[in-house]
This record gives sequence, C-alpha cells and structure tokens, in this order.
Amino acid sequence: MIQAAPAQITFDEFLKVDVRVGRILSAEAFLEARKPAFKLMIDFGPEIGVRKSSAQITKNHSLKDLPGRLVLAVVNFPPRQIGPLISEVLTLGVPDENGEVMLIGPDRDVPVGGRLY
Repeated sequence: MIQAAPAQITFDEFLKVDVRVGRILSAEAFLEARKPAFKLMIDFGPEIGVRKSSAQITKNHSLKDLPGRLVLAVVNFPPRQIGPLISEVLTLGVPDENGEVMLIGPDRDVPVGGRLY
C-alpha cells in the first residue's frame, strides 16, 4: 500500500517544534490510563528542568530499564491532561513491526537539554 507523501513544511515551521534530549529519572505504571502506559519523570537540564510525560511504551520497554535512558521529546506543546496526570512533554517514539512504540534517543551519552537539529 502506497501512502501519499506528507505535506511539505518550511524550515521555519520545523524550527517551531522544540525537540530536546532528556534523561528518564523515574518510571512507574500509569494504572489510571485508558491504554497501558508509564508515567515518566524526565530531566531536560537547567533550562527546562524536570517534566512529566505519559508514554504508551509498555510493550517494548520495562520499568526497570527506563531510568537513566536518554530520550527525545517535544518540550513546547501545551500540557495535556491524561487521566489524573498532566503530561508536560511528548516523548517520541517510532513503531516496531507490530505498530508498538519504541522510544527514540541518542545512541551515545550526550548532555541533557540539547536541541534536535
């Protein structure tokens, strides 16, 4: 099945999306979520600080392996209420062969807070 090409955007439009690298400080089961998810606390460094995120990553990631992991997240979307949690950033991932989320992040240690470009 061939999909239509995505709509083109300008480089200036791309720059409006602020994607930063952060380090997961803690992860716990988000039992109140409608779909299986984890609550993440992610450190984005002194400029942005620690932010909360809800992530539907339970199929490919375990709670014990998440703390310390570097991830990419959109940090300039408005906060979003997800059940009792206000998710402050959108943690990014890509689908695996089954359509389940795999987190994306740098493959080497880099300073937290660095912006994607």
